[in-house]
Amino acid sequence: MHRQEPAPATAGGKARTRWEFGVKVSLAVTNARAPGGQFVLGARACAENPYDGHTLKTQLDQIERLTGQQVARAYVDLGYRGHDAKAGHTEIYISRQRGLSSPTIKRELRRRSAIEPVIGHLKSDGLLERNHLAGKHGDAINLILAAAGHNLRLILAWLRHLCALILIVLIAQHTEAAAA
Repeated sequence: MHRQEPAPATAGGKARTRWEFGVKVSLAVTNARAPGGQFVLGARACAENPYDGHTLKTQLDQIERLTGQQVARAYVDLGYRGHDAKAGHTEIYISRQRGLSSPTIKRELRRRSAIEPVIGHLKSDGLLERNHLAGKHGDAINLILAAAGHNLRLILAWLRHLCALILIVLIAQHTEAAAA
């Protein structure tokens, strides 16, 4: 008699990853081009694996609570169609949305895809793929620490750049004083 083996978990189309387990992560990043990259403004771990559109309202509320500012515009991918944040002051723009009149909104909507490298950096540099903490709280702690580490790496890169500029100015002043 032939025994049927259970089907393995899918790899999500990635050849290097055999299985993907875990929780859904909701990230909010700045849309502006910062010198070092985009800062992570908010990060939430959603343990029940909800539909993307159902995480938008709580993410916007978190950003407003953390920054003290109202979010004027949010740019999201196609997974957020049918979102739950319609009744609010935030304008929601979905990728590939038609009928946009403002060139600013069109340009900023094209920048929405810039979150993908941030996710990649969080997974590789921030060790978001490797979670050694157990349970829902462990997943949330791991995500928050990875996001904080990403922001700290951006700040340190900016400080290195600033120190290099100060050093260049000091060397230029020293050579001018020595030449005179």
